[in-house]
Amino acid sequence: MARAVLGRKAMQARIDVLDPAFRADPYPHYAALRRDSPVCQVDPGGLWAVSRHDDVVAVLRDPARFSSEAFRVVWEPLWVGYNPLARSILAMDGPAHARVRALTNRAVGPRRVARLEPVIREHAARLAAGLDGEVEIVAAFAAPLPAYVIATLLGLDPALGVSFKRWADDFLSVTPEPLDRAHVTRVRETVAELSAYLNAVIADRRRAPIDDMVSELLRTELDGQCLRDTELLEFMIAILLGGLETTTHLLATSAVYLAEHPQLWDRLRAEPALITAFVEEMLRFDGPSQTLPRMTTCDVTLSDVTIPAGSLVLALVGSAGRDERRFPDPDGFDLGRGSAGLSFGHGIHFCLGAALARMEAQLGLEALVRRFVAIEPLPGPREYNRTMTVRGPVAARLRLTPG
Repeated sequence: MARAVLGRKAMQARIDVLDPAFRADPYPHYAALRRDSPVCQVDPGGLWAVSRHDDVVAVLRDPARFSSEAFRVVWEPLWVGYNPLARSILAMDGPAHARVRALTNRAVGPRRVARLEPVIREHAARLAAGLDGEVEIVAAFAAPLPAYVIATLLGLDPALGVSFKRWADDFLSVTPEPLDRAHVTRVRETVAELSAYLNAVIADRRRAPIDDMVSELLRTELDGQCLRDTELLEFMIAILLGGLETTTHLLATSAVYLAEHPQLWDRLRAEPALITAFVEEMLRFDGPSQTLPRMTTCDVTLSDVTIPAGSLVLALVGSAGRDERRFPDPDGFDLGRGSAGLSFGHGIHFCLGAALARMEAQLGLEALVRRFVAIEPLPGPREYNRTMTVRGPVAARLRLTPG
C-alpha cells in the first residue's frame, strides 16, 4: 500500500485515500492534488479523484454524466452481498431518485426537524452534565447525542444507541477489499441484524402507527404511489447511518479543534450566538463528508483530463472546501466566512438531513460551552476511521473543566 506523499515528483506515486497517514490529515495531500494533478487516479483500485472546487461542483450537479450508482459499487462489493445502504436513495438517479425523494421529503422536512429542537437541547444538556475531567468525547458525547436524536426521529428504542454506533461503523467500514475474514463476517452479520430489526419496526408500525417518521412514511401517498417495504428499509438505514456518522464526526472534530484553539473556545463562551457561524466554517474547514462517489456514464473531460466511461470517481468535497481558487486563505478558520462549502452535497442529491445535522451540532456545542470553562487536548495518538466517504476520530481524549 503506497503511502501518500507530496510534491510534483511524488505525484508519480498514487495516493491511497485509505492510508492511515492520509486519513490523519488529508489536507496537505489535497493541496498537492489541486496544484499538480487535479484529476488523477488514486488507490484503492485506481479511483479517479477530482479535487478542485469547480470540478467537484461539475461532478455533483450532473447526474446524467456522473451517476450516483457509484454508491452501489463502493458499498456493495461481492464480499458483502446485498447491502440496503447501497440500494438506498443515495445510490439513485433520475425518476427513481425523484420518486423516493418526493415520498420522503416531508418526513425529514423543517416542521419535523423543528419539533426535535427541545429534545436535542435537553439531551445535550443531560449528556454534558455527566462529563467532568478526562473524557473520551466520541463515546461520551459525540456519538450518544445523534444516536438519541435518530432513535427519537425513527421511533426506535434509545437504549440501542451503542448498537446504532456499532451498526453504523460496520456498514461504513465497507471497502473494495475486506480487511480480513473477520471483517467479512462482521459486516454481513451487521447487515442481517440491522435489516431484521428495522423490518420488525416497519411491521409493528403497520399494525400500530405512532407519532414517528416511520409511521408517517407508511401513510405517505403521492399520485397513488407509496414506498414499498424494501424502499422504506433502505431509506431508514440511509437516515440512521448518515445521521449518526455525519453528526458524530462533526461534533467530535469540532470539540477537538476547540480544545486545540482555546481562544476560540473562550470566544464562543462569551458569544454563544457565534456557534452557528462556527459550525458552518467547520463544515467547510474539516467537515465529516470528505468524498462522494460517482460513476461516469460516458467519457468526461475535467481539467484537461479525460475520465473513461464506467469509471468510479471520487468527488473530494473535503478538498473543494480548501480550494484557494474559491476561498481566500482556505487553511485559515474564519467565523465570518459564511459558507459551508459542499459538505452536504450539491444539486438534486443535497442531503435531506442537513438541517437536522446543523441543529444537533449547534445545540451540542452550545451545551458544552455553557457547562465548561475550558477544554484541553490530552496527549496520545489519535486514530481516524477508515471509510470511503466520511472522516472523523475513532476516539479523542479531552479534559473538560466545569464552570
